[in-house]
Amino acid sequence: MSTNPLPSPVQDFIAKIEVFRVPPRWLFVRIESTSGCVGWGEATLEGHTEAVEGALKDLSRRFLGWPTDNIEDIWQNGYRARFYRGGEVLMSAISGIDIALWDLKGKRLGIPVWSLLGGMVRDKLPVYCWIGGDRPSDILNEAQIRKDAGFTAVKMNATEDLGWLDSPAKLDASVERLQIAKSVGLDAGMDFHGRVHRPMAKQLALQLAPLRPLFIEEPLLHGHIPEIASIAKQTGIPVALGERLYTRQDFRPYLEAGAVDIVQPDVSHAGGISETRRIAILAETYDVGFAPHCPNGPIALAASFAMDVAAPNFVIQEMSWRIHYNVGADLLTYVKNPEFFEVKDGMVKAPMAPGLGIEINEELVRKAAETAEPWSNPVWRGPDGYIREW
Repeated sequence: MSTNPLPSPVQDFIAKIEVFRVPPRWLFVRIESTSGCVGWGEATLEGHTEAVEGALKDLSRRFLGWPTDNIEDIWQNGYRARFYRGGEVLMSAISGIDIALWDLKGKRLGIPVWSLLGGMVRDKLPVYCWIGGDRPSDILNEAQIRKDAGFTAVKMNATEDLGWLDSPAKLDASVERLQIAKSVGLDAGMDFHGRVHRPMAKQLALQLAPLRPLFIEEPLLHGHIPEIASIAKQTGIPVALGERLYTRQDFRPYLEAGAVDIVQPDVSHAGGISETRRIAILAETYDVGFAPHCPNGPIALAASFAMDVAAPNFVIQEMSWRIHYNVGADLLTYVKNPEFFEVKDGMVKAPMAPGLGIEINEELVRKAAETAEPWSNPVWRGPDGYIREW
């Protein structure tokens, strides 16, 4: 069986693939072609940086010399050719290469990536950003800062860490935080973050409902499909999930069970633009909204924008501006055209420049990568010593 690439009428081939680990916790991919075109991708997988770097080493060796125009053939080879497939590590590595190839192709042709996806169906994109932190605090001040910056919607962690069955009183603060955010005039999504187990999640969804949050996210850990569907049927709040699902096959049972109202695949985890847009198309057949997850870097966000512009069922886009994880660098640090992410009246303008539309400060990326350490998430234990969900 041949593993050689298919031919292409476009005589432009992958000449170099480079990977850059940069603060605060991002993994960038740079692809240069034989014609001198450059595309940037992002393969950030929070807490598993070194594993993705290993997968990228294998993929990079495999795809040197392949035609840059054959994005789908490269995707299929990366996904299928090693027998074992899927999972967050491989799919994040594929994401980085895939996004970079779309960026490169758009630049080579002189058109935005969204034009390659069928063209725009909107010219502005509703967005939201984070407030609060891992253990939510200072909600009023942070909500006002976001509103003053042009946002009309935010997201926050619904709770601190909880036991499987905890005191119901611990949910009171969640209700209060939502009330505070709404008092400033913001809509707010409440992220259960998979840290709320079923006995508490049912109670929390019930208590939040009168305040009408924008959505509840990951009400239970992924994999609990009938249990999430049960919560979805018990509440009128839209249920959002998907950051820990990586393929159409992963999303399919949630859609079939009626467990989700808004899918949230992450373009840096879910096979890049190629697979994430297919997930959006699949969700549309169930009348389910598309709201890409993106607490990560500027390249992943720009790739999300490209899909958002072209996806009929797109609803709102997450942004990582001033998110609590961004220590040592923020969304705009490595970008030469920060106006790309400017928010006005809760929306950003559709990008019009070729490729993804952002200009990466390559010199700064290379310098930051020289000393960047892999990022790890906190690990929590309850009063009894048992490990709790982050």
